[in-house]
Amino acid sequence: MFKVTANGTNRLDIELSGKLNADEMKIALDDLVNKSKDIENGKMLYEIIDFQLPTFSAIMVEFSRLPSMLGLIRKFDRAAVLTDKTWLKMVSEFEGALYPGLEIKAFDRDQKAEAEDWLSS
Repeated sequence: MFKVTANGTNRLDIELSGKLNADEMKIALDDLVNKSKDIENGKMLYEIIDFQLPTFSAIMVEFSRLPSMLGLIRKFDRAAVLTDKTWLKMVSEFEGALYPGLEIKAFDRDQKAEAEDWLSS
């Protein structure tokens, strides 16, 4: 499951759990693009509940949309990632270093209040 919820005018909350296939990835990315079209200086709260690698075909869908996804990333300046997996925290924060203008900070899943505060600061 990949669920995108608008939370105010410049924030999206994203919930990821389980394994995505190609059709689910297409729907998720379309929803993400649609809900972020009017966002500027946005914030994201990304909660990873039960991470499983997407199917190969889902990864190919994501790669095929890479140019539009890079444009979408520029709409956001902060993202908080909630996960209990240490390696996902490290990967998330490393990814933030790859995108100028986007700061990503990882939190444990039970630190939602701290993540919310950080996004608001």
